[in-house]
Amino acid sequence: MVESQCVAAGPVKTYIMSDLLMKFDLHATNDFMKIAVAIAGFYMGIFYLEYVDAEYSLWLTWFLTPVIVTFLLPAVIIILIYISSIIFHLFRLYRLRVVDGVQNDWKHAARLAVCALWDAHGWLWHGYDIRGLENIPDGPFLVIYYHGALPIDMYYFTARMLLFKRRHIHTVADRFMFKIPGWASLLEGLCVIPGTVQTCAGVLRAGNPLAISPGGVYEAQFGDHSYRLHWKSRIGFAKVAQEAKVPIVPIFTQNVREAFRTVGWLRGICLRVYAATRIPLAPVYGGFPVKLVTHVGKPIPYDPTLTPQQLQQKVATAIEQLIEVHQRIPGSILLALIQRFYDIPKRKKLSANKTHASNGNCHNGTAKERDADSVSEKCDSDKDKAS
Repeated sequence: MVESQCVAAGPVKTYIMSDLLMKFDLHATNDFMKIAVAIAGFYMGIFYLEYVDAEYSLWLTWFLTPVIVTFLLPAVIIILIYISSIIFHLFRLYRLRVVDGVQNDWKHAARLAVCALWDAHGWLWHGYDIRGLENIPDGPFLVIYYHGALPIDMYYFTARMLLFKRRHIHTVADRFMFKIPGWASLLEGLCVIPGTVQTCAGVLRAGNPLAISPGGVYEAQFGDHSYRLHWKSRIGFAKVAQEAKVPIVPIFTQNVREAFRTVGWLRGICLRVYAATRIPLAPVYGGFPVKLVTHVGKPIPYDPTLTPQQLQQKVATAIEQLIEVHQRIPGSILLALIQRFYDIPKRKKLSANKTHASNGNCHNGTAKERDADSVSEKCDSDKDKAS
């Protein structure tokens, strides 16, 4: 191409044009090589960038999967609750066939089916056990228990009591639970009530056992693995026991705070929201397959000489003694998992001469938490509640 163009230009300019065209070809070749190198570098950069992104995504997945799982496992409990509700609906739909084939009372048959579901879950996932059943008295009695982040221990306890002891324990729950879609029929079938002092006393007078957690939703949200009681000035349960003239049975479930926990760093915000709206919004995580053992304490007999405040103190001390004897404080998820296979004894017991705060460690009377309880006092305006 260079030589043909040089011949057409004449002998004078042949050398000059030849030199220029050769330089042009050389520069074009260099530019082409530069472009080729740039394109190759671009695609190689994309390849390595995709490789790095893939490695980062894989690392991020491995890192976040346990966190995501710990927040998704509590949803299993919600699913089981809805399955229990579906069981009650099915028994209601087919109650004529159920009456002829299983039980004279379709609600009782549905309760047995639901209790079998929860007892199986407790046995498989937590190795659930009850110790101290000999302390359960005959006739009506009032069960007082420590409220975990989720009260799954009471689900298991009431299920096993119905299946193996044929004692159906009625339960007091917060009013917001009756507003959750799909739960009303289940709560009604399991004899769960919102419960004022009068209604709870009526249940006991009718000869039925009743379970109450004085700490309630507040203790569930804002308690932690130190297992302190958060009852404040709640004496409704003591009034119930005094009015119905029944004994009180204190119970505590070991490692209940290791199975499910609430997010501690959101405590202040959730506390203010709960004080203003009575809506529990503290995020719950966990679902760990830790060992759960419900310890039944000795019953506290009816004593007409005790005031409700004195009875509250007595019951709180009894539950704190159960915690002191059976629970490692602070609670450890790892040790609770090991207890599924090996029972680790506590290293040290509390000395007998230890001075408790008012109402044990539950911050009643003058022994309240500095900031949290000052806000939570707004939550106790309803003094007629059984808790």
